[in-house]
Amino acid sequence: MDFMSDSSRNQRRFRTFNVIDDFNREALGIDIAVSLPAGRITRYLDKLAEYHGYPLKIRVDNKPGFTGKTFIDWAKSHGITIDYIQAGSPYQNGYIERFNRTYRTEVLDLYLFNNLEQARKVTEEWLTIYNTERPHEALNNMTPIEYKTLKQAA
Repeated sequence: MDFMSDSSRNQRRFRTFNVIDDFNREALGIDIAVSLPAGRITRYLDKLAEYHGYPLKIRVDNKPGFTGKTFIDWAKSHGITIDYIQAGSPYQNGYIERFNRTYRTEVLDLYLFNNLEQARKVTEEWLTIYNTERPHEALNNMTPIEYKTLKQAA
């Protein structure tokens, strides 16, 4: 999980909260808002868990959104271990960093959004393609969904 930021056509800043599954590189979701406080983050993760289940472990950096009481208590209440990377060591969270770069070049840098709703719509369309149509070399040229389905069947 990680945060990114960008701005709309009218220069209004917004943030994204990106969540991927390290196992199959599936992008589980991206929440987009002007502000992403810990309470919103935990509600979003609960929403993702309705479909994907709760993870055993979450890898994050030491940013305030992940080190505060709200997030830590939420993780504890769901039996989730928080794996903090070392400060200044983004390579320890390489999958999300790689994903962020792809999302930046293929969505955030490619579009000049009029509003947050447009950013959300374009992002959702891109996520569908990313997860279902785009093969990943690291997954033997399968899409994240194909790889997950294959591994679940095994």
